[in-house]
Amino acid sequence: MKHSSTHTLLSIVAMRDFELEQLDVKTAFLHGELEEDIYMDQPEGFVVPGKENLVCRLKKSLYVLKQSPRQWYKRFDSFMLSHGCKRSDYDSCLFKDS
Repeated sequence: MKHSSTHTLLSIVAMRDFELEQLDVKTAFLHGELEEDIYMDQPEGFVVPGKENLVCRLKKSLYVLKQSPRQWYKRFDSFMLSHGCKRSDYDSCLFKDS
C-alpha cells in the first residue's frame, strides 16, 4: 500500500503528540485569477433586454471551469511563499515555516 504525504504527516503528528491545524477556504475556487479570456452565455434570469445574443466575459474563476483548481493553487502558493513558508521538495501541497 502506497502512503501519501498526508498519511505520513498525520502519523508523525500522532507519534509526537503535535498540534495540527488545518484551514478550509470557503468558495476557494472563486478566488483564482484567470489567465485567459473566458466567455459564457448570459445566465438565465440575467439576460439584458436587447442584448440577448451577447456573451459575458468572466473576470474571476468559477467552480465549473477546468482551470479553477490550478488557479486557486497558484494564488494559495504565492500567498504561502510571500509569508515566509517553504514548499516541500516532496509534495508541493505541503508547506513549512522556513
